[in-house]
Amino acid sequence: MSRPLIVSDCDEVLLHMLAHFRDFLSEEHAVDFLWEGGSFANSMRSRESGATLSDEEMWRLLNLFFDTEMDRQTPIPGAVEAIGTLAERADVVVLTNLKDHRMERRALQLAGHGIHARVFTNQGPKGPALKAILQEYRPSRAIFIDDIAQHHASVAEDAGHVARLHFVGEPAVAPHVSCAFTAGHAHARIDNWAEALPWLMERLQEEDT
Repeated sequence: MSRPLIVSDCDEVLLHMLAHFRDFLSEEHAVDFLWEGGSFANSMRSRESGATLSDEEMWRLLNLFFDTEMDRQTPIPGAVEAIGTLAERADVVVLTNLKDHRMERRALQLAGHGIHARVFTNQGPKGPALKAILQEYRPSRAIFIDDIAQHHASVAEDAGHVARLHFVGEPAVAPHVSCAFTAGHAHARIDNWAEALPWLMERLQEEDT
């Protein structure tokens, strides 16, 4: 009999990213990152000129961060322990929006923090990628965890039977992130692992009833 499957995002769900990216920009590039709920580029300003960065420069710096600074990233409180608990009841994989050549590096990064999970990389909406993962694993039931509302909308469209938890583990960002639960694309919005783990365990226990 197949096991349940949990498909989790990484950045701001398992590992802090934006806080470390902000520090990297400030320390190395004299760029201030002021998240205001808009796009990355609109939140990044040159300290010298005060001008917002172009999309091209934003992507250059974001890619540079993932190429050279992933060691800065630290776990979201409770994530390592929660994933360990969940892995006793379900298969756990990570679906992360990184370029494919960073797949192995992400897996090693997570393993270094004690999260041993298969990593899938993706670009763009996550619904199609999740659908492909489901076709491979054919789980008894599945749960999707992500911090970005648009990905929940994508999964709701392509794999509507999957339970969906909107989780934003960075407190400085969470209040500015539109809620997928309120929009009707997620089944819950929980931003800390102390509360998320019981919710997830309840979804897994439904398998036994």
